Amino acid sequence: MTRAAGPATVPLHDGPRERVPVVPVPGSPSRHRLPGRQASGPARERPAGRPRGDRGSMSVFVVIFSVVVFMLAGLLVDGGAAINARLRASDIAEQAARAAADQLDVDTLYTTGQVRLLGDEGAVCGKARKIVSEHGDPGVRLTRCRTGAGQAEVTVAVSVRWNAVFLAALGFAGSAMSGTATAAPDPGGQ
Repeated sequence: MTRAAGPATVPLHDGPRERVPVVPVPGSPSRHRLPGRQASGPARERPAGRPRGDRGSMSVFVVIFSVVVFMLAGLLVDGGAAINARLRASDIAEQAARAAADQLDVDTLYTTGQVRLLGDEGAVCGKARKIVSEHGDPGVRLTRCRTGAGQAEVTVAVSVRWNAVFLAALGFAGSAMSGTATAAPDPGGQ
């Protein structure tokens, strides 16, 4: 629509610039009608086929969709953090078990040729404790360390704490994941 300095006009077609005056519709300064035509219905008509009861339904959809997206983001981010914590716990437990399995009873090895761990479980598990503490993370802790099978192997369990990001808004702060590993000394050429 084009506006001019005088009475409002609208172009009829793309041909010559012939203009017809536009008459304002009573009661609505923004609605115009061509001369000789009657105003058709109220200023706001409801489109055909659209029921009256769906006003605001898009708002409900947006709210539900936002909650679903938030929950999926929580599943991806926080679920990934939980899986990462479990893998980290297993990795640290394997490192600690291998280090503890290096604590050989050298006297028994020389006298009998049999490979076994030290009889002092404190010394064997002390090495595992040292490996776990060297990670320097307060969420990582040694939960169990035992020698077994006649001093032939050591089992170490470690837990790693992870904190939720998205799910913390729903009251789930995270948890501790654990990993367990068993190692034995390698007899070498036997």
